[in-house]
Formats: sequence, structure tokens, C-alpha cells
Amino acid sequence: MLFGMPIVQIVLFGFALTNEIKNARIAVLDLSKDAASQELLTKIEASRYFEIERSLTSYADIETAFRQGVVKAAIVIPANFASDLSHQNKAQLQIVADASDPNTASTLTNYLSVIVADYNQSMIDNAKPPLQIKTEIRMLYNPQLKGAPNFVPGVMALVLMLICVLMTSISIVREKELGTMEILLVSPFKPFMVIVAKAVPYFVLSLVNVTTILLLSVFLLDVPIKGSIVLLFAESMLFILTALSLGLLISTRTDSQQTAMLISLMGMMLPTVLFTGYMFPIENMPVALQWISNAVPARWYYSIVKNVMIKGLGFGAVWKQTAVLAGMTLVFMLVALKNFKTRLA
Repeated sequence: MLFGMPIVQIVLFGFALTNEIKNARIAVLDLSKDAASQELLTKIEASRYFEIERSLTSYADIETAFRQGVVKAAIVIPANFASDLSHQNKAQLQIVADASDPNTASTLTNYLSVIVADYNQSMIDNAKPPLQIKTEIRMLYNPQLKGAPNFVPGVMALVLMLICVLMTSISIVREKELGTMEILLVSPFKPFMVIVAKAVPYFVLSLVNVTTILLLSVFLLDVPIKGSIVLLFAESMLFILTALSLGLLISTRTDSQQTAMLISLMGMMLPTVLFTGYMFPIENMPVALQWISNAVPARWYYSIVKNVMIKGLGFGAVWKQTAVLAGMTLVFMLVALKNFKTRLA
């Protein structure tokens, strides 16, 4: 731990902690489809910052693309783009960004604005009188670019993950160290009931934490719950069960509270901070780290809270994340039951 952990942290922080946006997926609504618009889109796609993920056919498709989570921004090029440039010496286009993550939205719009300005400058150099492209920027879900809509889902994921995993990971180990596990083993309770009994108090405590965080976010931070509060609590309960199952798994595999606590804190805090996406965009990381992030339960819960609470989406937008958390819960619980020792020696 003394020599390995610093090396792991240096490698992870070196690759993951970056505010630079690379290979961001965007959508394009080109209503002009002329030479000027194609030249601009070619210039955008040629940069290392953007990948044109989808070509849209109508303005309504923009909202659909954002709801599906396939793009971070969209570019709208109006009809007669080249004609306006040649006859009126100016044209207008629109950039639509997903501002549920305000830092990423600001960075993306700045990058796109710079590319458009560079393209505009090249046209000015070759045209008399000079041509001008005016960029209109629109921020979805978070027009004021507040940090709280991105901060609250991340805090919920971090707090629930640490509390549930940490507290349950030391529960069974504590019984072993205090010598009371023998009493539980000779009782008529089955191992499953012992594990459930250890998880129930922390499940209730975690629900209180969820309620507290939501109340503070609504009344103190002015972050409204745009989606279904019932769905949000249901997804939160599922994530709590996932974290509790992971904590119980750690508890059944360790023999001391110190070991369980160390694994819970060091093994859960760092991945939760790095790989959820609320501090650093996952798509900026190397492919190997992106695959590793799929194994972090907090990543999927963070996506659920952001979609339901901030964007106001329904279950259809979060069913994939829900299925992943349900699968993780089942696996963790089954492995914990299998590793639960009915004999101490």
C-alpha cells in the first residue's frame, strides 16, 4: 500500500485529471447544405476536439439527441447560409449545448466559437467587403451555468457510496472481533437474514441522507427537481442497495475493521471521484480508463440523477443505467452470501 498506492494515484491523476475536451460528440442540423456550410463542418470535424456523431433533419431532433445522451452539443446552420454571406456579408448559426454540466458546456461552446471565428477570419481575408458570421449560443437545462446542478448529483453519489460501503464493510467484521459472531452462527437465523439485518439500518440512514441532500438542493441551492421524485427515490434506493451489497462483500472477505475500512475508503473514494464524470469528463480519458469506469457503480447513479433531476427525463432515459446497477447488486449480494463463513475456524 505504501509504494503501490502513490504510483496508482500518479498514473490515474496524470491521465484523468484534465479540463481539456477531446473527441466530444456533437450533432449537426445543416439546413443550408451548401459549400460554405460543408466547409465549416469539415473544419470542425478536422479538429481533435469534436466528432460529428449525428446529422439531424429537424430542430426537434436536437432535444431527442440530448435526451438520449449521445451528444454534448449541437450546431444549427440555417437555410441560405452561403447566400446570406454572399449577399448580406453576414450569416448566423446557433450552438446548443447541454449545460447540465456547465464546465463542459462552456468549454465546448468556446471551442466551437473559436473554430467559427477562425473560419470567419479566413473568409474575411479572401472577401471584399468582409463577411461576418454571428454565433448564437443556447444552453439547455442550465442557462445560468450554475455549478450546483452538476455538483448535487456528484455529491449524492459520493456520499451514498462512502457511507453505505464503509459502514456495512465493518459491520460483520466487528462481530468477528467482538466475539459475538459465534452467537449469530448458532442462532436459527440463516446467513441471508444476518446479512440483511446488517444492511437495513444503513439503508434507512442512507434514505435520510438522500432526503436531506434533496431538500438542501431545492431550498438552499435553488436546484429544482425537474423529473419524477418517485423515480428519483426509487433509483436512489437501488443505488443504496448496490453500495450496501458491495460493503457486505468487503465485510465477508476481510478479517479486521482496519482492513475493511482501508479498502472501503481508498478503494471507493478515488474511483468515485475520478470515474463518475462530475469532476472530469470520462470521454477525455484513455479508452482503458473509460472501460474501468464502467465498473464503478457511482458513475451510473450520477448519470441517473442528472437525467432525472436536472434534465427532467423519465425511466426510458435511464433504463440502461438501472439495469447495470440491478445487475451489480445481484452479483455483489450473491458473492457476499457465498463468502459468508458459517464457521469461524
